[in-house]
Amino acid sequence: MTELNTYKNAVLDDLDLQAGLNGINPQFGDFCTRVAGEAWGMPLIDQKTKAMITIAIDVVNQDQNGPGSPFAAHVNMAMKQGATREEVEELLLFMCVYAGFNKAAGCFGKLNEILGDR
Repeated sequence: MTELNTYKNAVLDDLDLQAGLNGINPQFGDFCTRVAGEAWGMPLIDQKTKAMITIAIDVVNQDQNGPGSPFAAHVNMAMKQGATREEVEELLLFMCVYAGFNKAAGCFGKLNEILGDR
């Protein structure tokens, strides 16, 4: 089991995430880190909730496949902020109602690839 590593800012404090963004494109990585870092630094919504919101947005936008998959990054962010697999799965079930069963189905498949047996 991995050690829980919550961050005060899930973007600015996660150097692995920043390296991944820079790996897509250095200018893109820098831009995302600055802009998203500012949004994630807003004080009223906690980091775990923000990560869960981004997963819901990924379901709606179908951003779970392809290189630089935001869904994988956001699932990993949520897990680092203390979310459980069960919470993410419940969120995907909830999204069936508001985004559609077919959209959630693809995300369940990708979630299993991301998390495996953990």
